[in-house]
Amino acid sequence: MHDYQRPPTLHRYGPRSELELALKEGQFVLRPVGSFLTLSFSKAWKRDLFDHFGADSCLVIHNTEEFGERVHRAVQRTLPNWAGIDGNIEYGTRAALGSAFTKGRDEALEKEWQFAWRAMQSQSSMNPVMIRIGSLEAFAEVRDRDHYTV
Repeated sequence: MHDYQRPPTLHRYGPRSELELALKEGQFVLRPVGSFLTLSFSKAWKRDLFDHFGADSCLVIHNTEEFGERVHRAVQRTLPNWAGIDGNIEYGTRAALGSAFTKGRDEALEKEWQFAWRAMQSQSSMNPVMIRIGSLEAFAEVRDRDHYTV
């Protein structure tokens, strides 16, 4: 069980074509970071983040509980011998959730919420893994930078 609350919205900044696939099919790529596969979002809706991530669009997820549960179920089906958790990234201090959730102060602008999975057996190599969780159109939208309002 989770002893924390997911943020009310999650934001993924990126190219519109990639975010449209995420919206329509729930397609995401888990990326290796250290001994973990990760999927990161920002808790912030900020104009600066479009430039920071080199993005022209932002996927905004309004039902983060439904989204998070679907992500974890999809990874469990794809990688049955992996354990997953999601939580806040902590900047400049060691996170209670460990190294996968710890980053330098210089990245604090990102205000990340991260999903991370670790193999329960040792892995010789780590490769990106694609998951599909189904359409997010009932509770998410893709916005472009012109849609930005404070």
